[in-house]
Amino acid sequence: MVPETRYARKGDAHIAYQVLGDGDLDLVLVSAWFSHLEARWEIPGFVHYLRRLSAFSRLISFDKHGIGLSDPLPLDKLPPLEEWMDDVRAVMDAVGSEQAAVMGANEASMMAAMFAASHPERVTGLVLAGGTAGLRWSPDHPTGARPEVVDRLVGLVEESWGQGELMAVLSPSLAGDSAALQAWGRFMRLSASPAVAAAVFRMIFSLDVRDVLPAISAPTLVVNRQANPLISPSSGREVAERIPNATFVEVPGDDYGLAVGDIDSMIDVIEEFLTGSRPSHEPDRVLATVLFTDIVSSTERAAELGDRRWKELLEDHHRLVRSELERARGKEVRIAGDGFLATFDGPARAIRCACAIRDAVRGLGLEIRAGLHTGEIELAETGIEGIAVHVGARIADLAVPGEVLASSTVRDLVAGSGIEFVDRGVQVLRGVPGEWRIQAVTDAG
Repeated sequence: MVPETRYARKGDAHIAYQVLGDGDLDLVLVSAWFSHLEARWEIPGFVHYLRRLSAFSRLISFDKHGIGLSDPLPLDKLPPLEEWMDDVRAVMDAVGSEQAAVMGANEASMMAAMFAASHPERVTGLVLAGGTAGLRWSPDHPTGARPEVVDRLVGLVEESWGQGELMAVLSPSLAGDSAALQAWGRFMRLSASPAVAAAVFRMIFSLDVRDVLPAISAPTLVVNRQANPLISPSSGREVAERIPNATFVEVPGDDYGLAVGDIDSMIDVIEEFLTGSRPSHEPDRVLATVLFTDIVSSTERAAELGDRRWKELLEDHHRLVRSELERARGKEVRIAGDGFLATFDGPARAIRCACAIRDAVRGLGLEIRAGLHTGEIELAETGIEGIAVHVGARIADLAVPGEVLASSTVRDLVAGSGIEFVDRGVQVLRGVPGEWRIQAVTDAG
């Protein structure tokens, strides 16, 4: 379930925030500068990132003033860092958090560090993930990006903001994944306009908080990826050396974005630092969208056609289904009865694949029903397990011939994709606790 977006007051400004999880530890996430509280829930990697953090905390996150769902700012009046830092205080006050651990992601680690130094009474711990004290190179700061690199990045922002190119450059694991780049492009467009993005980029590359770091008194973890293309481990090591008693950890990965690539290796370290115990998550659990398909009236058709013709028809059906799964990057798990069980890392692709399968097999004179649900699944030697699998199967059971049904979780995750639904009401799913609101896909966009 996507958490509710609320607003904190900072003077006359409204700062959008969300709270997720109910752990004993308050964790304030100062995300990378470009953010959109609601659009991030459309990206599976981002969902996993947030769920991992909220599994051991009450996760408090926000859109900075001028970004995403928070009040806008004039381009010629971007505030200094200390005013943006006040967003943290305003949100903590709004949720009643007197003290919290504060986590800064990549370039936002500078804002988190300044808050920890300025308000030590409110910070119980500090995590600088992708830690840096400044992004621009200078003779006494060799870990920063050289001017020509900065100019190239700002130019890329001005020329192609929201088209995915910037993410492909900064997060190599996304390169070649057109669907993921489109999703991230939409996220960035909703975060800021091209002019705002370029102005903020220039501001970010002018920041330098090296002189602030020795004033930080909170226990601090600096954790950097080995091959981050913009913030090197040496940058994080420099930060840790300037903060009294800070801990530095280097983890695998070659992506800038924390919500892409190997997410768990970084969050494992963060969880252990903040809680004092090894991560509680199971390494064989992942977030996925499950799809069940089933041929309608298969027994009657088999009796009508005879074994040989029915076998040939099933082979044609399986060929078409596998073709659509490959096109949508779905993973076949197993053939379930006369249908398929498959998983996807994106719910929109799963919906469109289900509709494409339905339309393709009609050419064979077959009708299918389909059910989808997004949730955590357990990867087992025999396939996949977990409550999400049972929910998807029971939703498919409710569908009439030719219908693609989905849980409301799936609908919420594809908001803004152009996919349209009609509400089928609240249903009790056999063998599954609780009540579930079901949606029928009317237009796959």
